[in-house]
Amino acid sequence: MIKDIMRDVFFLGQKSENATEEDRQIIEDLKDTLKDAHERCVGMAANMIGYRKRIIIVSMGFMDVVMVNPVIVSKAQPYDTEEGCLSLDGVRKTKRYKKIRVQYLDENFEKHTQEYEGYTAQIIQHECDHLDGVII
Repeated sequence: MIKDIMRDVFFLGQKSENATEEDRQIIEDLKDTLKDAHERCVGMAANMIGYRKRIIIVSMGFMDVVMVNPVIVSKAQPYDTEEGCLSLDGVRKTKRYKKIRVQYLDENFEKHTQEYEGYTAQIIQHECDHLDGVII
């Protein structure tokens, strides 16, 4: 189901809880909502649609990838950038890393460790900040 985008800064500033298989509907809601917002959005965290669960979805061009309970386990090559967000007005400065390694569960709750770089890595970092209640 397509959900409204959460804009409550207090809610967004709270840390999310680990997701379980009982949270599968959130995954479907994230897929539907990102698909609806594809013209202006490349990733979402569950708290952006009202759920404080550690689930993100990232548009990787040809496909959208769901990450459940993602953890960035390594970062390399820091750089400064600016980002916008559907949940917040304007653009903000932040530090990101060109290369990251992420451990996560896919939407079938199978474990993966994957390296990402460039813009995809930036999107993942942004969405993981959401899960940690970091508002940039």
